[in-house]
This record gives sequence, C-alpha cells and structure tokens, in this order.
Amino acid sequence: MSLENKINEDIKKAMLSREKEKLEALRAVKTALLVAKTEKGAGETMTKETEIKILQRLVKQRKESAAIFKEQNRKELAQKESFEASIIEKYLPEQMSKEEIKSIISKIIEETEAKSMADMGKVMSVASKQLAGKAEGKLIADMVKTMLSN
Repeated sequence: MSLENKINEDIKKAMLSREKEKLEALRAVKTALLVAKTEKGAGETMTKETEIKILQRLVKQRKESAAIFKEQNRKELAQKESFEASIIEKYLPEQMSKEEIKSIISKIIEETEAKSMADMGKVMSVASKQLAGKAEGKLIADMVKTMLSN
C-alpha cells in the first residue's frame, strides 16, 4: 500500500473515531504530498525517498515550532506541535541508534580517506545518501564533525 493510500485510510479512521488532533496532522501530510505531486516537473508517482523527505521536513517543522512555543511559554501550542510530529513520525522508517550511525560514519570516513574538517563535505554527501530517512541530518552532521575533529 502506498503512503498516500495509507494516509487516506488513516484519515478515514481518525474521522470516524473523532480524533481531531490526529486528523489535523494527517491532513497536513496529505496536503504536502499533493503539493509535491502537482509541482512543476513532478511525475505521476513519487519515489519513496521523496515521500520520506517530505515527512522529515514536516516533522522538523513541527519540532522547531514546538521549541519556539516552549520558549514563549505557550505549552498548549507546544504540545499540539509535538503530538503532530509524533503522528507523522510513525510513517517514517525506524530511526537508527547513535551507535549504528557512528559505525556507518566511521566506515564512510575510512572509505573516503577523510582526515580533517576540510573533508566534511565529502563525508556528508555519502553519509546523507546512505542514512536518508534513517537519521536526522543534524545528528549526522554533528557526528561527522565530532569524528573528524578528533
């Protein structure tokens, strides 16, 4: 079942069970997918990678908004954003542990023969492709920085 079909089914279930907050999050995903499909140059079907990038972007936006709301002492809005992020995350592939990410990055560093921070771009391009959807970009970048600076 495609992601779009799965989202549509879950929207129906949320409507029937009157889960307003969950419904909002699912509708946001559906909207983002429809917008991506109708963009100029987009094909009939979307690749898994494109769907994952869209979902990751939505989760990142929700988490950033929640952090801003917490800073401004708006707990109810922060909770809403965090809840929506948790709903959307369920459609992403399972995230890797820090140890797994670290071992993959160390292999990439060996393969690319990176020795200093000057080689970070080389390592990041390979790591981003290999870990797409399995780890956050910021986490990958932080680990690469740490490993190359040692």
